[in-house]
Amino acid sequence: MCLRAQSVRHTDRRSPKILNGTSNPAPLSPRQIWVLLGAVTRELLWGLPAVTRELRGWHARAEAIPDERIRRDALSALDRKRGNTHGAALFWTLPSVRSSCLLRLLVTYQVMWDFLDCVSESGAGTGQTNGLQLHLALVEALDPGRPTSDYYRHHPWREDGGYLHTLVAECRHCCRELPSFQVIRPVLVREATRANVQAINHELDPARREIGLREWVAREFPGDELPADRAVSWFELTAAGGAGLTIYALFALAAEPACSETDVARAYHAYFPWTSAIATMLDSYVDEPEDTANGDHRYVAYYSGPEPATRRIDQLIRRCLDEARGLKNGERHILVAACMIAMYLSKDSAHTTRMRANTRRLVTAGGSLTKVLIPILRLWRIAYAQRSH
Repeated sequence: MCLRAQSVRHTDRRSPKILNGTSNPAPLSPRQIWVLLGAVTRELLWGLPAVTRELRGWHARAEAIPDERIRRDALSALDRKRGNTHGAALFWTLPSVRSSCLLRLLVTYQVMWDFLDCVSESGAGTGQTNGLQLHLALVEALDPGRPTSDYYRHHPWREDGGYLHTLVAECRHCCRELPSFQVIRPVLVREATRANVQAINHELDPARREIGLREWVAREFPGDELPADRAVSWFELTAAGGAGLTIYALFALAAEPACSETDVARAYHAYFPWTSAIATMLDSYVDEPEDTANGDHRYVAYYSGPEPATRRIDQLIRRCLDEARGLKNGERHILVAACMIAMYLSKDSAHTTRMRANTRRLVTAGGSLTKVLIPILRLWRIAYAQRSH
């Protein structure tokens, strides 16, 4: 499937309203409020209880992992990255009909994604080969007919009691149950393959890491594959490749009873690179103090300073919401994007004295809907002890 040839956009766009003299990318229109209430109802009655049950089950499996180091990574991923799982589960609200299989797939794939991120980082000293081998699980989970690999082949620790293979098997089962999965499978496999950029992100040597990331961009996006109106920097492309939001939007599309290649192209071009890049950039923005102290890889550091970084992230947020508006049922996509933005910006570190002004600017870029969601998600963080994660 050639997505370049199908860069299709809806023309039925609604002009953003004005917020404090600037465009409001996510206004609280009557329809948006109705969509918000519907999503809240679906989440409270079905979504949150189901996600909690799924996480409880994976937590029990993680506690049974024989190898202490892998067990620690698995439990850390589940406890510290709970917000990621709930964020992924929000894509369950996109289809008109509730799909329990879609919800399980979203939760399971995000649990696996976070686990691999932790395990790959723990074994970063063994080199990129280890991370690339581990991340084969992300691809094989979405390709049910493909043989599974020895994911721990190069890893210092390997006795996980079948934890990772169970995650892969559960994802495969859910994929087979989605009515339009075969339509989107080729694009899903390609995007999951691109997620191996995470192994390069964990390269300990900064110079080798940058070389590896630039080579990844040259390999994955040769020539003019990205249209001119999608002008993004090389590191914004790697940031987008290392986030799973495009995959989750396609999961939601696969849950629809009918899905065309045009639908796939529209969803893909709305989420990549804009929405996926925002997820990585906001994560880096709110974690910057901690990452700086630990000497960890910081995506926002590729910008020339805090002001250019904030200005560019502001632009990316607005483009992300504009692209979401152009999709069918755009208000639902805007809600998911606004929830993601608010989830990151509700973290305590984003409200320190040093970061408060820039955070206010980014919240404004997210529109009225993001402003409404920030206090709600700060309460969620308190309830689930996630204020610093």
